[in-house]
Amino acid sequence: MARRDDKNAYWSNEVTRHSNALDLEAGVFTRDDPEAIAQSLKRSAEASTRRKTTPFRSAMSMLTFYINRAGKDLAPERRRVLEAAKDELRKAFGRTGC
Repeated sequence: MARRDDKNAYWSNEVTRHSNALDLEAGVFTRDDPEAIAQSLKRSAEASTRRKTTPFRSAMSMLTFYINRAGKDLAPERRRVLEAAKDELRKAFGRTGC
């Protein structure tokens, strides 16, 4: 199988650019405060009329997708902030036992 060098050819790029699930606030994943990231994702998920699952699952999926998409290129400090945002998202939705 040939390797694709065109970054626009990857399916994940299409999902990122054309996702129909949530309208995210600009720069949400660049914030330094995990709670602010979680609250923004929560607002977006609850406001969406196009999501196909619960607001919690939609928000967590978007956060996990972003972390996975960045992969090894994600700086360790950014990864820590985003992983902490997962915990804050669980708290925001009252899912602390998950």
